[in-house]
Amino acid sequence: MTHEHGPGCGCEDGSQIILFQGDSITDCGRDYNDPASLGTGYPMLISAWYQALHPGAPVTFVNRGISGHRAKDLQARWDADCLDLGPALVSILIGINDTWRRYDSGDPTPVEAFEEAYYDILNRTLESTDAQIVLIEPFVLPVPDDRKAWREDLDPKIQSVRHLAREFGAPLIPMDGIFAQASSKRDPDFWAPDGVHPSLAGHALIAQTWLDAVLDIKTLG
Repeated sequence: MTHEHGPGCGCEDGSQIILFQGDSITDCGRDYNDPASLGTGYPMLISAWYQALHPGAPVTFVNRGISGHRAKDLQARWDADCLDLGPALVSILIGINDTWRRYDSGDPTPVEAFEEAYYDILNRTLESTDAQIVLIEPFVLPVPDDRKAWREDLDPKIQSVRHLAREFGAPLIPMDGIFAQASSKRDPDFWAPDGVHPSLAGHALIAQTWLDAVLDIKTLG
C-alpha cells in the first residue's frame, strides 16, 4: 500500500508508515518534539526487531501515543495523528485510562461511550485510508490488590475491543489473556509493577506477540 506523506510524519519518501497509537503504554517516554521518537517500549522493540530482520524494507515506524489518553482523546486527535499521516498499518492500544479515571478521579467512561468513540476511530480510518488495522486489547494485572476491582469496569471494554476486531476484520492482540498466562510463570509485578505499565520484559512480550501475529516474525525461541 502507498500513502500520502503528512506533516511531521517522520518518514522517508516512498516508505510505508506503521503507526502506533494509544496512551502511556505506547507513549513510553517518546520525545514529542521529535517525530521519529518511538519511546522505550514495545513500538521501539517492534521497530528494532523488524529493521534488524528486514534492513532494506521501505517501512517507517511512527509513535503517536500520548500518556493519559482515553478513547475520546484519540477520537479528538485522529485526523492529525493518524489520517493525515496516511499510514499503511495502524496499531491501537487504548482503554486502561477509560477504566482508571473511574477509580482515581471519579470520572468513569461508560462502556457504550468507549465503544462509540472506538468505532468512530476505526470507521474513519477505513473510510479515509487503505490501512490495515491492528487492535491490542487493554489489560490490567492484579498488582497492587486494588487493581482486582478494576476488572468490573475493564472486562466489558475488553469485550468491546474483541467485538470491534471481529466487526472490522482486524487482527486482535489478546494481551490481557497473554499477560494472565505469563503471570503463571512469573509473578504479575514482573510483567507490570503497577499492574498497568509493563516492565521491559512486559513490553518485550507485547512486541513479540505483535510481531508474530501481525508480521509473522518469531524473534525468540
